Amino acid sequence: MPATTITALDHKLAQVCVRCPVCRHARRRQRGAAYWLVKKIETRACPFCRAYAKVYGRPAHAPN
Repeated sequence: MPATTITALDHKLAQVCVRCPVCRHARRRQRGAAYWLVKKIETRACPFCRAYAKVYGRPAHAPN
């Protein structure tokens, strides 16, 4: 399996997810509507959540 390269664009996209109020709430609380929403859409619809997972090595809804 080839190793994935993390580009500068990936870092910028991941920073959007770090600052996103919905994702921050999901990471902090680990329950509720925001958590469910981030957990369900992160891999399919949100490029920021995908970049977060690629850069930090954990899903956008996982606690810090």
